[in-house]
Amino acid sequence: MAVRTPDADEPDDPQPAATPGWLSDIELEQIRHRLPLLYVEAVPVRVDGLGVVTEVGVLLRATATGQMTRTLVSGRVMYGETLRDALFRHLEKDLGPMAFPLLPASPVPFHVAEYFPLPGLSPFTDERQHAVALAYVVPVTGTCEPRQDALELTWMTPVEAQSDAVADEMEGGRGTLLRMALASVGGLI
Repeated sequence: MAVRTPDADEPDDPQPAATPGWLSDIELEQIRHRLPLLYVEAVPVRVDGLGVVTEVGVLLRATATGQMTRTLVSGRVMYGETLRDALFRHLEKDLGPMAFPLLPASPVPFHVAEYFPLPGLSPFTDERQHAVALAYVVPVTGTCEPRQDALELTWMTPVEAQSDAVADEMEGGRGTLLRMALASVGGLI
């Protein structure tokens, strides 16, 4: 099964000179076999007036083989791009321009997830590459309309989000990452 990690379905720009942060498909494939790549991942949440997480957003996607999986907002950090800009770009790409994310004041992630092509080295796997993802919990205040390859964004309570059933539907170990996100904001029960 092909696992969609941070940007598996993100098209590479055919004109690298116009957007120097993009790699051609061939360049990306070569680099994936030589270097770890940097990604950002975001767990979108809704919070109440006291900042307590009331809902967690999880994306639903279909794989190339037609299997339905759940995942988080994620994608590569481009050359010359700040973490803040990468987070915003991927949140807008996956949730739509009206999501209105409240990016953290500090770019310190709640976790650094290391994805390996072979299972067993960490809870996180990506058969295509070795990737390092900086993971954030990001409140969103607007209307979320999934875009690109996401079929829907499901809002669930923190209790529902940390269930074994949701973790089993998530790809590449992201159920573990979701539980870590909830633990980082005091929402793990």
